[in-house]
Amino acid sequence: MDIGEQNRFAWDKKVEDRAVYTQEASSDVIKKSKAGNWEITVTTNRPVPRSWFPASLTGKKILCLASGGGQQGPILATTGADVTVFDISNRQLEKDSLVAEREGLNLKTVQGDMTDLSCFQDETFDIIVHPVANLFVKDISHVWHEAARVLKTNGTLISGFTNPVLFIFDDEEDRKGNLVVKHTIPFHSLQDLCEEEVETYLKANHTIEFGHTLEDQIQGQVDAGFVIAGFFEDDFGGKRPIDQHLKCFIATKAIKASI
Repeated sequence: MDIGEQNRFAWDKKVEDRAVYTQEASSDVIKKSKAGNWEITVTTNRPVPRSWFPASLTGKKILCLASGGGQQGPILATTGADVTVFDISNRQLEKDSLVAEREGLNLKTVQGDMTDLSCFQDETFDIIVHPVANLFVKDISHVWHEAARVLKTNGTLISGFTNPVLFIFDDEEDRKGNLVVKHTIPFHSLQDLCEEEVETYLKANHTIEFGHTLEDQIQGQVDAGFVIAGFFEDDFGGKRPIDQHLKCFIATKAIKASI
């Protein structure tokens, strides 16, 4: 089984179904952004602090990593930045191209797996914006090391990821309003399924997700050569029962060390 291919097909299907993270930025949002009142998210609701970015993004080379869907990329393109959106789903990338054409913005799109950025040379980008996405990758150390390779020294990596606590609960029960502990961390979507259930799951074009440890998420960045310089938490905005107890998303600002 090719995890990347399964998730690519699944995300293409999410675009067809108009899932929330496939909803491109509206013309009103782009108009506001062009006026200088821009903001992006890398988690669910909470905007990334503007202080995490340089005062001016004009001419800055930004990689929106695993960030298709017509959201972060087009908004950042309104600032005069040189934006490249990289994603495994061509259908998601089509959303970025749609907004760019609709709003007269310049950005590039590249299809690929976030664990392999070999299409980019070393030290290409000033900033990498990486919203919640590495839950679709089995080994996230590849993501952190590739990000470090293509980022310039003293460049900034802004990442969103899932608190692994979310994955210990039974998803079906959670959506009914019940928090039932079922899984252990590290976690993956197929670990408790029999062969027949796995086949059904894959045929339904579901994504394969991984609950990574916080050590892999945070120390993993440090091991790749980053220094953590910012941190905040976010939740589902009160839409899920766990919001009453814990924030399930984390964002970090990391600087590529000049060692």
